[in-house]
Amino acid sequence: MRRQLVLGGLAIGAMAALAIALLSGAAAQQTERAVAISVGDKHACALLDSGAIECWGDKVFYEANVPDGVFSAVSAGGWHNCGLRQNGAIECWGDNDYGQSDAPPGAFRAVSAGARHSCGLRENGAVECWGDNEEGQTDAPSGAFDAVSAGQWHSCGVRMSGELECWGNNRPARLYAPYGVFVEVSAGSQRNSCGVRENGTVKCWSNSLGFPADSPSGVFSAVSAGSGRSCGLRVDGSVECWGRNFRGGLDAPSGVFSAVSVGDLYSCGLRESGAVECWGGNDEGQANAPGGMFSAVSAGRRHSCGLREDESVECWGNNDEGQANAPGGMFSAVSAGRRHSCGLREDGSVECWGDQWFGRTNAPDGAFSAVSTGWGHSCGLRASGAVNCWGSNSDGQTDAPSGMFRAVSAGEYHSCGLREDGSIECWGYWFGRTNAPDGAFSAISAGDYHNCGLRTDHTVDCWGDNRYGQANAPSGAFSAISAGEFHSCGLRENGAVECWGYTFDGQEQPPTGKQIAVSAGARHACALSEAGTVSCWMIYRGAADVPSWLRTPAVGMPTTGTGGLVDERNSAPIAIVTTLVLLASLAAGPATRGRSRPSRAAPRP
Repeated sequence: MRRQLVLGGLAIGAMAALAIALLSGAAAQQTERAVAISVGDKHACALLDSGAIECWGDKVFYEANVPDGVFSAVSAGGWHNCGLRQNGAIECWGDNDYGQSDAPPGAFRAVSAGARHSCGLRENGAVECWGDNEEGQTDAPSGAFDAVSAGQWHSCGVRMSGELECWGNNRPARLYAPYGVFVEVSAGSQRNSCGVRENGTVKCWSNSLGFPADSPSGVFSAVSAGSGRSCGLRVDGSVECWGRNFRGGLDAPSGVFSAVSVGDLYSCGLRESGAVECWGGNDEGQANAPGGMFSAVSAGRRHSCGLREDESVECWGNNDEGQANAPGGMFSAVSAGRRHSCGLREDGSVECWGDQWFGRTNAPDGAFSAVSTGWGHSCGLRASGAVNCWGSNSDGQTDAPSGMFRAVSAGEYHSCGLREDGSIECWGYWFGRTNAPDGAFSAISAGDYHNCGLRTDHTVDCWGDNRYGQANAPSGAFSAISAGEFHSCGLRENGAVECWGYTFDGQEQPPTGKQIAVSAGARHACALSEAGTVSCWMIYRGAADVPSWLRTPAVGMPTTGTGGLVDERNSAPIAIVTTLVLLASLAAGPATRGRSRPSRAAPRP
């Protein structure tokens, strides 16, 4: 399919660089920490205090293959990144179909990676851009600038006088940049750009139409414009976001930050301790686990359900079909499916709610000992050991074989059961997912296109679709297993959660600490801690899956701070890093502004 890259965010300008605390000689010897963060399309990069760059997330164009050596700044673009060497040279890596990674020679003092183009600020203030120029976004005007930001189909710069000038798509848009003196500019999507005035106030505007955009009052030190939303760093270090609250993009965590970067479906902030924290990308709230104590949790497609300690069921997330409207009363188990959920009452009866299509909520009468909900069907295990399934039978997924089972799991268009002798038998849509391996198992989990089983020796064996590595179970001992859509998660015997395969919408990694249960949904997962609390997280190509060692403060680093900023012009000997922010998303577009891209979604086989 022909696709068009639509930038949803921008690069923050070089002049008012996002906060980097000056490091003492002793602190610099501590464990490495991040000093700047830049969010790209489906990936992100952090600049470490050693000058090395660490990137994570989408690797389709080797965006995470950072060159060796020391850098003073990094900017994450659409499918490429650019770093500023300490000698002023720019080095870019990743996608280069439009020449966006072919940085010109010579010395620069700032760099900004856009969607399919990049811009650099020369030592004399001249702006030079390279890459895609379909809309004139690389036709930088002459004269001296103090900051530059490469956006989607346009770019913006801050003149030495503090005036803003933009060029590229809808060229008259440069006339719509607000008047006044600015110290920073952030060229977001065609609908949104923001700048920080000399007095610290933020001004946003619409690039394509020249309409004003909402921005909060008060004093800020930095701003990052995204697609329909923006985030600003206040002088006290707190982050405030405004605009469209799509997928929780405005829900910035509290506390002190030194930098903020807005991405496509998520945003990331840099704590003064060096820890990286991300939010958003939680499109239906399925990862917004409520507080309080639970005894069990189940992650569905776009919603989740938990069993409270008082045996009531509480669900959260998408509720288009009433799948989160859990009935009252007491349950002993709960299972969240695609658009419906089922619970096991204490008397053994099954009650389902949500989408009634194909009779998926019409649980049969009688007593069950377990229940499992799939996409359009559900299966229950009778007290006698027989399996009974109901709902959609488009691929034979409800045609349970006769005989005795001791566990059952409903997948997308198939189901699997664990026999009394430890063997596994599956039925329904095949695609390799019903070809269970030989040997003895103690647990089974049916995912969308693959399955995973826990062997009696506590190792994990997965089979079926393996396009994203979801069937490549890691070695070692596990105590529980859960197969999702294109990923899987297991619970180690020490209580640690480990996931593998394709990663979707996520801003966080599995929780640390001892967990006692794990459940992998379609595009999220949830875990139950030893204390009874529920934690959920999302995964989207790993774009916001910050490496674990970057999610905690470095040894000896403070956990709170004043939020003070360091200006690039007054910082010596440390080269202050410009945190350049960019976001991009894929959207269908005309062939004249698109090209073939690797598939960004995994359709049903």
